Amino acid sequence: MQLFKLIEVKGSFRSFLIVFIMSLTIGYSFGLYYISISSGFTGQTIEENYNGNEANEDADIMKFKMSEKEVISIIHGHIVSFTLIFLAIGFLLFQSSYSMKLISFLVIEPFISIIVTFSGIWFMWNGYSWMKFIVIISGTIMHLAFICSVLLILYDLLKRRE
Repeated sequence: MQLFKLIEVKGSFRSFLIVFIMSLTIGYSFGLYYISISSGFTGQTIEENYNGNEANEDADIMKFKMSEKEVISIIHGHIVSFTLIFLAIGFLLFQSSYSMKLISFLVIEPFISIIVTFSGIWFMWNGYSWMKFIVIISGTIMHLAFICSVLLILYDLLKRRE
């Protein structure tokens, strides 16, 4: 359902949407940066972030397994916040000028990835070590969907009007 067209938005509302998307993207990027400095983007470091590395006596930084309360808090907070982020992005994509197939993929896929990624973290924390690869794959797809969505939205908002 299209309430308005992004390419036709003008004035203060257009400026509002642009700074909203830019602010959201900056915040999202800092989250990715935090992942890179806290646990890296490898299966081993992601698993160590949740399950610790106390068995590795040669580790530079000793990490301990997170408590159930910590893991639940992280998963809960991330699922709720990512859901709201992709709700807002999805709403704006539905107002864009792109094909419904592309829009449908970009608005549905992130919710699947949210479920898979954070369920994967839960299972990994519970001892299913191989889930770290599922977490990496689904997380990467989710982040790529975010980047593509933001670029498409900004393109429509910044497109030169004839």
